[in-house]
Formats: sequence, structure tokens, C-alpha cells
Amino acid sequence: HHFRILRGVKNRFGATDEIGVFEMSEQGLQQVPNPSELFLGERQQNVAGTAVFAGLEGTRPLLVEIEALVAPSSLASPRRNVVGWDSGRLAMLTAVLEARCGVPLSGRDIFLNVAGGLRIAEPAADLAVAAALVSSVSAKPLPARAVFFGEVALSAELRQVPQAETRLKEAAKLGFDMAVMPRPRKKLGAPQGLSLAQPATLAELIEIM
Repeated sequence: HHFRILRGVKNRFGATDEIGVFEMSEQGLQQVPNPSELFLGERQQNVAGTAVFAGLEGTRPLLVEIEALVAPSSLASPRRNVVGWDSGRLAMLTAVLEARCGVPLSGRDIFLNVAGGLRIAEPAADLAVAAALVSSVSAKPLPARAVFFGEVALSAELRQVPQAETRLKEAAKLGFDMAVMPRPRKKLGAPQGLSLAQPATLAELIEIM
């Protein structure tokens, strides 16, 4: 794409999990002050199989779009193509959705993509990926101004992830009005204008959707 992600692998004076995002212009590389707007700039709303993930890269909150396509397969071993996420994590998540929630995924091809070329490593993306998969299977778009984050256990229970308030503030800053996340142990101060949906399990998430 027309932007570049700079990631440090060794830093004598700080952490190595930070990233810098730069855009290629006529004058050379220019800093992108708000990468979330860049990653969501070409997003089309009311499309089934897409969900916005409120993630973190180091200490920087970052909103990215997760795209999923579930289609019938004529192959003996359905395809599982993943770009930008852990394929093993996808296999676990599809097994949980089918075994615990009755979502029909066996015998179907699954294609998963993180828009913008970013690679996500944190398990907090589980909830956004699950929402995108269910949306694709049901052919029903998710709420256009909603973000998702949370870890999924093998029991289909949703687990908390770190720095939830930082993720919520980034979502509110970009005009989102709903966040779907696990129930926290203590009450969160949600930004003004942002409503929270806090399912305890994936089954409750499907009911909300």
C-alpha cells in the first residue's frame, strides 16, 4: 500500500513493541498522526463479514478492520486462508463456535484478512474475528459504528484484555458509538456517547448480534 510501518526490533532507550506509521507522498515519507483513520479510510459499511477491532500496538491504540468470508466448499478438506492473523488461533476459534455455539463452519471455506496489511498478534482480536465469522455465515452486517475486542476461551467464555479504557477512548475519538467487550471486574468509565455491550460468552454475543 502507500503507507509504511516501521517497527523497532532493538531499542536501547525504550520498548521494542512500538510502531511508527508513515505515508509515502511526493515529498517522501510523512508521519501519519492517526493511523486508525488511515486503516479505516476505505471501509465500506453494511457489508456482512466485517468487524472493527480495537487493538493495541505497543502503547498505541489502533482500530483495524477484520474481514471474513465463509463459503460452501466442494473440497474434502475445506480451505482456511488467513492473512494478518494466527492460523492456529482461527482453527481454535472455529472449533469453539461450532462446538459451543452451533455455528455451522465445518465443510466450509474460511478466508480471513486484516485490512491494511497489518499483522495482529494479541488474543484480544478473538471477539472481532468471531463476530466477523458469524456475520458472514448469517449474511447480516454488524452495526456500522461498533468496535469489538476480547479474548475467547475454549469454554466460549469471554476474557478481559489489558488497557480497555485506552481502546474505548480511541473508538470514541473516531466517532464510534458502541463497543462490544467482555464484562470487566471493575466498572469502566466509558467515554461520553459510547455505549457498552458486555456479553459473558460467545452465545450471548450471537444473541446481541
